Amino acid sequence: MIHLQQSILYTLTGAATLTSLASCSNAKKTEAQKKFNIVYIMTDDHTAQMMSCYDKRYIETPNLDRIAKDGVRFTNSFVANSLSGPSRACMLTGKHSCANKFYDNSTCLFDSTQQTFPKLLQKAGYQTAIIGKWHLETLPTGFNYWEIVPGQGQYYNPDFITQQNKTIRKKGYITDIITDDAIDWMNNKRDRSKPFCLLIHHKAIHRDWMPNVKDLGIYEDKTFPLPDNFYDDYKGRPAAAAQEMSIEKDMDLIYDLKMLRPDKDSRLKKTYESFIGRLDKNQRAAWDKFYNPIIDKFYKADLKGKELANWKYQRYMRDYMMTVKSLDDNVGRVLDYLKENNMLDNTLVVYTSDQGFYMGEHGWFDKRFMYEESMHTPLVMHLPKGFDRQGDIDEMVQNIDYAPTFLDLAGLPIPKDIQGVSLLPLLKGEHPTDWRTSLYYHFYEYPAEHCVKRHYGIRTSRYKLIHFYNDIDVWELYDLKKDPTEMHNIYGQKGNEAIIKDLKKQLLDLQVKYNDPVRFGPDKDRADLGIFAKK
Repeated sequence: MIHLQQSILYTLTGAATLTSLASCSNAKKTEAQKKFNIVYIMTDDHTAQMMSCYDKRYIETPNLDRIAKDGVRFTNSFVANSLSGPSRACMLTGKHSCANKFYDNSTCLFDSTQQTFPKLLQKAGYQTAIIGKWHLETLPTGFNYWEIVPGQGQYYNPDFITQQNKTIRKKGYITDIITDDAIDWMNNKRDRSKPFCLLIHHKAIHRDWMPNVKDLGIYEDKTFPLPDNFYDDYKGRPAAAAQEMSIEKDMDLIYDLKMLRPDKDSRLKKTYESFIGRLDKNQRAAWDKFYNPIIDKFYKADLKGKELANWKYQRYMRDYMMTVKSLDDNVGRVLDYLKENNMLDNTLVVYTSDQGFYMGEHGWFDKRFMYEESMHTPLVMHLPKGFDRQGDIDEMVQNIDYAPTFLDLAGLPIPKDIQGVSLLPLLKGEHPTDWRTSLYYHFYEYPAEHCVKRHYGIRTSRYKLIHFYNDIDVWELYDLKKDPTEMHNIYGQKGNEAIIKDLKKQLLDLQVKYNDPVRFGPDKDRADLGIFAKK
């Protein structure tokens, strides 16, 4: 009897122990299977100079700064091709333009059948969505839900293309609408039993910088000093001299600066009139109330020369900043939603832009060049629980790194053909000794808007070597420590021979690594690619 009781007790105890062990195992398994959410917010042409966690000279961006303050700020974040469509293709595929084949905005269609990180996440059980700007000329693939703007999109009462391939018009301001739709998807449309990856892609702050009417006038009391190199003479830099993105000479008074009057004309007047023609009665009343007095004052002043150039710069800065204001407010709305719904601990929030932008440096607006202002892009991240890294990350990173990072975070293998590297070790506080020491860049779009010559190059922590090619054969070398604004091309100067030789060797190694077969001369070996034919 005693033996039987002991046997029963042993059996019950063992069963309980096994149940406990199984429960513990299941709990660990459930925890191991738990996936992080990803909210990837990307804007267009938002440069680091206009984000106060990077630069406090111009504007305060408290909500964007929240991400950096609570998480990490990358101080050496760059793009591989400073142009909207190509940059987005690099981000989606984790590959340089030479590999994903989306070289420029004017001749390319994105091959939507190719591998992208949303497709890989979706296959692994993630809910994937993109809302806002796509700008890749084909319809999105790899998303459970998508709603995109046609082309560049419109700031006011914009059109959207739905998954049913219908175009609908929505009333309001585009940055508000994209955010409304993103929050609505998270709140009402996703499968809550699955982790999600949401891409919130804004039109802002793309040219021609049209602010929300409620923000009109908020920076009119600010006056900005011209950058020291605003009147750059481009000595020793013929490619820079040949561009057409000068604030003084090329910025359109009507299209860019809103100085519309019936008796005045410009190359882009009709395009601008189509933009403001989308304003409803109340929006147009607020618009005219703000801009009409400025228009009258401007034409009465009849400014010339440097006075006109300075006026254009001030107007540009104010309009750009007003457009940033709405963006910052709406990023705050997304952060608040995640916080209120207890999602921040399990969500990676990324904020970046498709490239940098010139705010008067070298006298320019726009991007394209490999110079710092356009190659460098802001990148801040709120990290989920378990990633304790905070503050600045100084390692060199590039937008081809986003795809492998998201896959790595989801616990997925990174395909061997992805050219970027996962940033997860950096987010964990590690400093890999084998981290990259140089970056590759290649810009292909010429001839095209702004007339920036085709070029490729290498950037290290100290030097930048650029080769402009096709209808030009010019090299530029900059010592970024001594010349951070890239004003003095030291290529060919005595004493730099060893540096140039080493950089060319590294550059060639990168071209071989990424299978971009450009050599040190005209692009003869690219004659088979139509976009590279000399024009």
